[in-house]
Amino acid sequence: DRQVDEARLAVEAKRGELALLEEEKQGLEASLVTEDDNIARSEVRQKEIKTQKEDQAVVKEITAARKLKGELEEQILQKSAQAEELSADIAAREAELSSLAENMAGRKAEIQEGLERIDRELAADAAAKEATAKAIPASLVKRYQALRERRQGIAIVEARAGNCAGCNMNLPPQLYNSLFRGDDLVLCPHCQRMLLVRQDAQ
Repeated sequence: DRQVDEARLAVEAKRGELALLEEEKQGLEASLVTEDDNIARSEVRQKEIKTQKEDQAVVKEITAARKLKGELEEQILQKSAQAEELSADIAAREAELSSLAENMAGRKAEIQEGLERIDRELAADAAAKEATAKAIPASLVKRYQALRERRQGIAIVEARAGNCAGCNMNLPPQLYNSLFRGDDLVLCPHCQRMLLVRQDAQ
């Protein structure tokens, strides 16, 4: 978003430069019209004057006005070239901005899709957990929750190599062997956590 915002601000700044340039050009064009009028009036006056002194003064005015007119025309050409170059720069920046915005929209859509997928997975996990909990006797769920509260959130641990992984105490051989049969719930006689064992651990 920051990259898109920066690109948009850059385009707006260039548009401001172009507007100022066009305003300056219009001012020069207005001055050019004024000088054309001055030259035309001076040429009309030149036809009406009687003395050489007045004629020289008018010729001087016309010469100065034509010089100024040439300078104005040169400045207008420069402003036009600058405006054309700036317009091309703005067009390129606008194309880049459009591409950035499109890519950003695509990334946002991907992120949104990912979040929605995670929400669906969490909802499915919650539903599966709820369904599993319903299949477990209420007394066992209550016992499990009580164990979690007493044992820092860990109620079920693995039994490995004849030991409880929760408290690292040695388990009676008969109790450890009964885990592999899976007939009943087995608790560690030391920490009272529920025990489970990997069948490939035999």
